[in-house]
Amino acid sequence: MSTLRACRRMLQTTAGHGWRSHSTKPAQNLHISKPGAGFSFELTDEQKEFQATARKFTAEEIIPAAAQYDRTGEYPFPLIKRAWELGLMNSHIPESCGGLGLGSFGACLITEELAYGCTGVQTAIEANSLGQMPVIIAGNEQQQKKYLGRMTEEPLMCAYCVTEPGAGSDVAGIKTKAEKKGDEYVINGQKMWITNGGKANWYFLLARTDPDPKAPANKAFTGFIVEANTPGIQIGRKEINMGQRCSDTRGIIFEDVRIPKENVLLAEGAGFKIAMGAFDKTRPPVAAGAVGLAKRALDEATRYALERKTFGRAIVEHQAVSFLLAEMAMKVELARMAYQRAAWEVDMGRRNTYYASIAKAFAGDIANQVAADAVQIFGGNGFNTEYPVEKLMRDAKIYQVSERMSSL
Repeated sequence: MSTLRACRRMLQTTAGHGWRSHSTKPAQNLHISKPGAGFSFELTDEQKEFQATARKFTAEEIIPAAAQYDRTGEYPFPLIKRAWELGLMNSHIPESCGGLGLGSFGACLITEELAYGCTGVQTAIEANSLGQMPVIIAGNEQQQKKYLGRMTEEPLMCAYCVTEPGAGSDVAGIKTKAEKKGDEYVINGQKMWITNGGKANWYFLLARTDPDPKAPANKAFTGFIVEANTPGIQIGRKEINMGQRCSDTRGIIFEDVRIPKENVLLAEGAGFKIAMGAFDKTRPPVAAGAVGLAKRALDEATRYALERKTFGRAIVEHQAVSFLLAEMAMKVELARMAYQRAAWEVDMGRRNTYYASIAKAFAGDIANQVAADAVQIFGGNGFNTEYPVEKLMRDAKIYQVSERMSSL
């Protein structure tokens, strides 16, 4: 019985949304992204400010609207616009282009908070990061100022056009072709499952420029910046997905689309390295989104277990339920540590492929496990749309299949 009482006290401390602050001690005036700063569990004042702003926005504006957006599938542009106004969007754009130049760690803190409210809304916002990242890491000054700069002037969207009907996790298998004709490239092909595909102002596009099927991937593909209103682009219908339904996902056809050579990123043949390099930077935020969802599922399950009574006592007092909640809490904490390590490596200026892959795969699995456990704790109510956890369970699955399947 003493073990159960101790477990219950621990779970009660996790039930409040504000529990996610890791420390009450004053933050040192030390930015975690500065070389030589070392790994610290204490957030800087700037990071705490962004986290608090995102948390307030989530509680007051995202959570109250999330269920309606899920039912209708409507694109959450009012929330996106508000996030842009608050500086919670495009935070990684360099200061030279009018952005905040926020580090990966800080951006991930924002992402976790937004995902706590609704990962559909968060994905619509975070898709900009994936679309912009190739330009950030490989664009020249003119390209960055033109395409990143406009994102800081008004709430515009962009998209990452790589996945195809027959090539998702196997990026090297894409078939879209780009043929050079004079000072232009002519693009023909089809992309699929493009987040923000129907809302983007411009795309990052990966296409094959070497017709030799035996050409190595690191020389066969080229990255392009493509204006969304270029003639020849056909945007498909909005896909109705299992979860994250307010996110805009579509197929896009490119038919004789002409792109000026000035829109080539870095150089012809460098596209595959650029695309993979972008994943190293964007997988920590994807993992952070999964952690935000898992934390929401844990909080909802904990509150329900403290309130719901069976056999004359709260179900949290049943050992099986309390132990399950404790395991859920452990998983959330470990997944958070994984994405924070991956993000910290980026801010240290080191290649983080290993840690980013671990964070993305682990957090995706944890989000699914914790969401499913939350439904179990809710019992029959968890299977009903009037309760929040069934949406969390549907939303979680994408984290195991996007940006390369966890099983691959």
